[in-house]
Amino acid sequence: MMKFPGYSLISSFTPFHCIILKKQRRLSALDLSSNNPTKSRRTLSVCATKQQLHNINTQIEMGGQQYRPPLFSVAPMMEWTDTHYRTVARIISKHAWLYTEMLAAETIVYQQENLDRFLAFPSEQHPIVLQIGGNNLDNIAKATQLANAYGYDEINLNCGCPSAKVAGHGCFGVRLMLDPKFVGEAMSVIAANTDVPVSVKCRIGVDDHDSYNELCDFIYKVSSLSPTKHFVIHSRKALLNGISPADNRRIPPLKYEYYYALLRDFPDLRFTINGGIDCVDEVNAALREGAHGVMVGRAAFNNLWSTLAHVDSAVYGVPNSGLTRRKVLEQYQVYGDAVLGTYGNNRPNIRELIKPLFGLFYCEPGNNLWKRRADAAFLMKNITTVKSFFGRNPSSDS
Repeated sequence: MMKFPGYSLISSFTPFHCIILKKQRRLSALDLSSNNPTKSRRTLSVCATKQQLHNINTQIEMGGQQYRPPLFSVAPMMEWTDTHYRTVARIISKHAWLYTEMLAAETIVYQQENLDRFLAFPSEQHPIVLQIGGNNLDNIAKATQLANAYGYDEINLNCGCPSAKVAGHGCFGVRLMLDPKFVGEAMSVIAANTDVPVSVKCRIGVDDHDSYNELCDFIYKVSSLSPTKHFVIHSRKALLNGISPADNRRIPPLKYEYYYALLRDFPDLRFTINGGIDCVDEVNAALREGAHGVMVGRAAFNNLWSTLAHVDSAVYGVPNSGLTRRKVLEQYQVYGDAVLGTYGNNRPNIRELIKPLFGLFYCEPGNNLWKRRADAAFLMKNITTVKSFFGRNPSSDS
């Protein structure tokens, strides 16, 4: 294993860390009084911040198209970030990078006669990243070949999912972090079968394999054995002792110092930070501290409007479009009625199409009433279109 410089936890505290720690009510008196990071940490922060400001006004080429850089992205989430969610997310934010749900390579290979259902997406969803999972190189290669025709902007390999189904019985997801040589081979296979960039999403460790040097060893081997230049770092380790995925997002402590140390130790790579960042203010705090990009997870679904409505203006510096939630619903209605039942067997149905909208009025007065009316409307036989559903649930003007 390669040895990398140690990283001082005290010297790594920054204004971004203070925001997160205050939210978690774990900020000590030392942290509150520490306003003097080390010279090397300050130099890294200033240099990265200057580069970040440059990136805001720079377009990058991905998959033959030009998009703004992935300063803000929405995490891949099983049963959440499907094409319906991504459609409403794109209506709200034109520049956020969107990730698909993780698709197992085997699913793609075995569903060749039904690929559109799994891989097709409206062109408006660009920039979009396909995340795949698997531990069989042949299937990973075939899945990448099949997906390449759909025009995704990046292919990402899941090395971070801790669920028993994936990391346990499936022997992939975060368990792959224990075999960086295989991950390097898998990324080479993916890169050889696509014409777009490739990336890895991982945690900072697994069980007792959670030292910074072990994380560096993983990053070094994967990037040396493959063309991988982008890593999405969930700043928690994973525990594979039977706890639930929800507990794996809560119990292991966040260690942002690992992420910022990677920026220092691998200056030729690009890193996106993930974990515990729930709003645009925290996103911008991380970017000011030098993060190359920030990925937001469940907040982008549960609190859809508040999380995404200001991304374009506050993160990318684009003038406010004047979009309202009523306009979002009007545009989404057109999409919903166009795709309703197109998979056959009444799929997607009204409930599936409305699910992504439940976070649109999060914490707003009347939100619970709206949800109750929605539940009642799902059972009504005369609710056969998205338009008729909205007729039962008047939208807000805001």
